[in-house]
Amino acid sequence: MVSDGEGVVDFVVVAYREDGRWLVETAPRRLGHDLGKLVDLLRQRPGEGGSLAFVSVDEDFFYAVRLIGGELRLLLSDVTAATDWPMARDVVERLGLPLPDDDDPVQPAGDLAIFADLGVDPMALAAICDDLDSYPDEMLMQIAARAGFGPQLDDVLP
Repeated sequence: MVSDGEGVVDFVVVAYREDGRWLVETAPRRLGHDLGKLVDLLRQRPGEGGSLAFVSVDEDFFYAVRLIGGELRLLLSDVTAATDWPMARDVVERLGLPLPDDDDPVQPAGDLAIFADLGVDPMALAAICDDLDSYPDEMLMQIAARAGFGPQLDDVLP
């Protein structure tokens, strides 16, 4: 797919905890195209227990980035997105996974335990990602609600 700048990225949201409260903010959509710059932004917001970012792309898939100390954790909601989208390909490559084939099934790739310490167990996360009838923002709202920052995410989503 050809990128038209920011247009294919629906939103980029960063979340972290300070003083026991979740802080959720939007970030420039262009960061959704650059995993390195997104990680740099997360480093600026270390929070209690790290920080995370959600990137929704073309109402088709999302990827999540979590930085805890120096540990980078990644999740891509649909591995097959890497066949068409450079940012999904970046995530798959960073995970050290082979690029999918056109006939591979839609399935998440990466760390399904990425939010386990926040109350989103791997099985629940896999089920959320496997719901092909849900849009990325709906999936991310489910994750945020389970992790304890659903209302804050809802307040910042476009």
